[in-house]
Amino acid sequence: MLGTCKFLIIGLALLIVVMAIAQTQHEKESLIVQGYTGEANIVRYHGRVFVDAQDLAQITKGSLRFVGGQAVLTWPELPAADGDAAKADFSRPFTKAAIEAMASIREWGGTLLAVVQNGYPVTKTAAGYTIAAYQARAADSIALASTAASNDADRRGLELLKDEFNNIKVWSDAFVTARSSMSAADLTTSEDVLKNDEDAQKLVHCGQYLAQMFAGGSFKDDAACH
Repeated sequence: MLGTCKFLIIGLALLIVVMAIAQTQHEKESLIVQGYTGEANIVRYHGRVFVDAQDLAQITKGSLRFVGGQAVLTWPELPAADGDAAKADFSRPFTKAAIEAMASIREWGGTLLAVVQNGYPVTKTAAGYTIAAYQARAADSIALASTAASNDADRRGLELLKDEFNNIKVWSDAFVTARSSMSAADLTTSEDVLKNDEDAQKLVHCGQYLAQMFAGGSFKDDAACH
């Protein structure tokens, strides 16, 4: 009888110890990053949540490195959801109108380029009237693109299209004003002058980018167009 009581007492003591340990242990928790597969272990401590950086780097296909006293976590961009990709697509009517507008802008810009490189006079001359005519045609094309814009991607693409038009107009007006005052001789000597003109090269780069973007059918921003 005494031996049985002793066994029960020992068993009860062990049960209390196990229960105490279980109460002090935290339930296992994990972090899930939307758009990626896998989980990262997390620990709650004094009201704060800590995540295993190595787990996080692994599930995001990133990298973890240590520089001096800092840990640097680098990961690729979050893949876009199907819905987000669809929101970046241009509507068909706008795509057609935008491509036509870019063609008009290229005609305008090409004519302006020829006038600059050849040093043609622009005040009350055929060259000056031609520049004005192509500019008006480009403005009409952008107006049609504005009417065709129907979603967010269209409107964002239209904004870049208008920026390109306005920037070319500013550059064109500056040239016409300088040429009319006979102070633009340095702009009419060779192609090298235009190659060294940062504003002109930025306009050319943006024009090429927009033509490719509209042909691709989806909006993507570019710093050269701002």
